[in-house]
Amino acid sequence: MKLELVPLPVADVDRATAFYAERLGFVVDVDVRPADGVRVVQLTPPGSACSISLGTGLDAYGGQPGSVRGLHLVVADIAQARADLVDRGVDVGPVQDVGGGVLYAGFADPDGNGWTLQQMPWRTGDAY
Repeated sequence: MKLELVPLPVADVDRATAFYAERLGFVVDVDVRPADGVRVVQLTPPGSACSISLGTGLDAYGGQPGSVRGLHLVVADIAQARADLVDRGVDVGPVQDVGGGVLYAGFADPDGNGWTLQQMPWRTGDAY
């Protein structure tokens, strides 16, 4: 089994799409309106096999906007990843060592869905 798609509840699909595409650099894979009142936007972080989806008109998008927490973006160099996001206008918290050499830096999308940059120094090469 492979996790490939995580729906995120947002209040404004256009605003969220702009944040993920322009600020985070996610690739917009799909932006379709397959039926009246239904919209599906799928975005993928660079280098990831798992995407997020935003939308309207489907039960998958019926949650409270901003209610998702703890999504992790694993990076090879957290200082560089954080600096890149800050340069793009993302409010990223400081890098913290959470134990065992694991480094975190948190941020949220415009609705408050919580994300964490994560670096595990031993995950390099094929292990990354």
